[in-house]
Amino acid sequence: MNRYHINIFYSEEDACYVADTPDLENCSAFGETPQQALDEMLAAQKLWLDDAVECGREIPKQSYKPIIYRAVV
Repeated sequence: MNRYHINIFYSEEDACYVADTPDLENCSAFGETPQQALDEMLAAQKLWLDDAVECGREIPKQSYKPIIYRAVV
């Protein structure tokens, strides 16, 4: 699977951590911790990409440089 950039931030409004992948339209996830949001995002990415392949949609190229997750302290 391609490695796409993931943003993780805390949303006061939603009272949880939100993860999104800018290269995959409308692909986001959330969790009670940054790690949970990341885990959910990785699952969401796989589902998004599997669906795109199944529907014959183009797989987006990575426009952001992927980074290795580091815990926010």
